[in-house]
Amino acid sequence: MEKNEIDNESLKPNNSCVIGPTNAEERRREAYHVREEAAHVQKKLLLPEQPCNHDEHLFFNKIANYSKGLPHNSLGEVDLKAYKSFVYALRTGKPKDFEKIPLGGVIKLSNPQAAYTFDLAGPDSHHLGVMAPPSFSSAWEASEIAEVYWQALTRDVPFEDYHTNPMTTLAALDLSKFSDFRGPKVNGLVSTQTLFRGNTQGDLIGPYISQFLWKDIPYGATTIPQLYRTAVAGDDHMTSYGEWLNIQNGLLPTTKNQFDPKPLYIRNSRDLASFVHKDFNYQSILSACLILSSLGDAALDPANPYLKSGTQVGFITFGTPHILDWVAKAARTALEAGWFQKFLVHRRLRPEEFGGRVHNQLTGASSYPINPELLNSEVVSQVHSKFGTYLLPQAYPEGCPTHPSFPAGHACMVGAGVTMLKAFFNESFVIPNPVVASSDGLSLLPFTGPSLMIGGELNKLASNIALGRDAAGVHWRSDGIEGLKLGEAVAIGIIQDYRKTYNEYFNGFTLTKFDGTTIKIG
Repeated sequence: MEKNEIDNESLKPNNSCVIGPTNAEERRREAYHVREEAAHVQKKLLLPEQPCNHDEHLFFNKIANYSKGLPHNSLGEVDLKAYKSFVYALRTGKPKDFEKIPLGGVIKLSNPQAAYTFDLAGPDSHHLGVMAPPSFSSAWEASEIAEVYWQALTRDVPFEDYHTNPMTTLAALDLSKFSDFRGPKVNGLVSTQTLFRGNTQGDLIGPYISQFLWKDIPYGATTIPQLYRTAVAGDDHMTSYGEWLNIQNGLLPTTKNQFDPKPLYIRNSRDLASFVHKDFNYQSILSACLILSSLGDAALDPANPYLKSGTQVGFITFGTPHILDWVAKAARTALEAGWFQKFLVHRRLRPEEFGGRVHNQLTGASSYPINPELLNSEVVSQVHSKFGTYLLPQAYPEGCPTHPSFPAGHACMVGAGVTMLKAFFNESFVIPNPVVASSDGLSLLPFTGPSLMIGGELNKLASNIALGRDAAGVHWRSDGIEGLKLGEAVAIGIIQDYRKTYNEYFNGFTLTKFDGTTIKIG
């Protein structure tokens, strides 16, 4: 057909202003089949096992399970009738049963009914699994609470001073003695270089903090420097037993955070804990997305179909709106998956609750089967010497949120968001002009160490957000590790559901998982 014939055909009058390869009825059928196929893919996936550590059945007094906000006795052990009411409501899922749960104070439970939510894109929350968390009496659990104690004791040590500070040196030596500590090591030992870092590729390279928590954020018509409000040194909470018990019962805290008058770049664990206290749900990923989007086409994944186009650029598809949408979408869906695990599977106690068990054990108020590796460790002596109790010092006056610990919600969100960013950007791209915060947090300095690549710094961002919640005293390391993997699975499932929705010739997304394996979704 000649060019003028094509033009004449395209301009032929009809009853509709719509043009395109399909008419309205054909488009409706195609839209239905895309959704149907995505649903069939999810339906055919093998259902994972949902293992638990069985602590809830092992201990009649529920000392190994989350119960904050319910009424407790003087030992901080939950009222069993209230706990049974809590579990009964979770088992029935009926809104009226949740209204019957007895509370111990004024603080309410955080959205347990989100555990039943359905979503229309990505895997259903009940169709994803995580491993069982450490059991109450295990050496693994002992090592995790020891790490959180050490994080509390070293909140004010600048990351840049870890190699020379006596407390971080002592922390590394002490954690190396635990038989089942699962943080990163060098030659079988925890060092000041590996201390409180994540286990993924890139975590041990360069500064502790990811470039995405330091570099300026391009934000539309302005630029936002990453200077944040942070608590002052020594601002620790819930170190007295009476305050601890009141908080477990759901009463309001009697103390408040005291803040530095100057906004600072994140330079220590207290600053990081302050950031993950007030951040909105996917703030860190949004910031990373905006920073990455400012780096130009070279930072995009090489498979982006518009990198080879001579007439078009990506925008609604394979452009910034596409990436921003998926980051937000994945964050909420990841939380749904996390809430299912938290409330309907594990109900793991929070570190602050475990700290109460440690205190009552070591003061002789009660007897609990806590692993002796913790009871004989250096860290509990250090805590008692500084605060006069064995409670876990909290960075937040209110302590942890009112939902169970495992997996960590922040980790689920950031795991999902980081996975989305890996899909769209070139993980091997070297980040230009890297920086490091000064020890006083007042400035950013040039970083002159090894090259920092997008993939590694995204992994580090995920670990920073997850372990930042540990530094605050509200989570365990395994909460974060499994939360990252759960969020990653959610993001991968969403990407799979959308793979038939593009008009472009596209070979699929390739990304590196947290375990180091490379996958292609196409």
